[in-house]
Amino acid sequence: MITNVPVYSVDDTLKKVEKRLVQDSPEFSSLDYIYITDSGNFLKGVISIKNMLQNHDKTLKASDIMIKDLITVDQNTDHERVVYKALSNGLKAIPVVDADCKFLGVVPYDVILQIFNHEVEGDIFNFGGIFHKVGKEYTSINSTASHMIQSRLPWLIIGVIGGILAASLIALFEELLASFIALASFIPVMVYMSDAAGAQTEALIIRSMALDSRLNIRRYLTREIIVATALAAVSGLFAAFLAYVTRQNITLGLIIFFALFLSIIASVAINTFAPLILKKFNYDPALATGPLATIFSDITTLAIYLLVALILL
Repeated sequence: MITNVPVYSVDDTLKKVEKRLVQDSPEFSSLDYIYITDSGNFLKGVISIKNMLQNHDKTLKASDIMIKDLITVDQNTDHERVVYKALSNGLKAIPVVDADCKFLGVVPYDVILQIFNHEVEGDIFNFGGIFHKVGKEYTSINSTASHMIQSRLPWLIIGVIGGILAASLIALFEELLASFIALASFIPVMVYMSDAAGAQTEALIIRSMALDSRLNIRRYLTREIIVATALAAVSGLFAAFLAYVTRQNITLGLIIFFALFLSIIASVAINTFAPLILKKFNYDPALATGPLATIFSDITTLAIYLLVALILL
């Protein structure tokens, strides 16, 4: 945030503002907008330099042409929210105010771009399995082998633990799988479909939470339940049809339908509530949801699939 920006009074005429702007310009760090305040330093409006220069009636007061419907942030606004407000409203700078709307300074365009670049880098590393604060050593192609190992190994270990738990679960149903070997061949399909639905849900809710700090959770969950039910029903029917066509077994088709229907709903629920719970405990949902939710989703999917098969067989 910077404070040495053009700030003038609501009673100043455009002629006076323009004259003072020329005189004071060497002192300013940003010259995109002129900020208009009253005697108490309360932010009342903003004028772009372009609009001021295009206005030929210099006898008008600043209050006559200033924009009063302001886009502002406070000192505690999340960095991602600042970038979103700037980009979505086409602003080169965002004014910063306190709780009483007193003008504190601005977030200039270069800072906004730096934040945006940092967030993009973080998202790229998250997709690569690096879920901690990324320093300069990770933004270079010359990163050392030890840094790369430290960043990636912990999450691979978590994946191994999740895989062992899943294997142990499958081992409990060895007799069932041995008696109906076709069940085993559809395990990858079940796991992939639930993970895919869960990944979509995770990406959408984390993006919604980042873009809207006052997200209506109840309305979002209601919509997600409807969407999950529709996706689960269509995916389950399609997979069941293919299972029946390829194996000519109606029981297998029923198992695939019910198991996939329940698995997708469970996966969507896990990937919806996980970010909300993590945020409540002050953990970054974007960092922790992926690996943890995937493990829980995979184990839940296998449990549902095998239990449905046990019941129907």
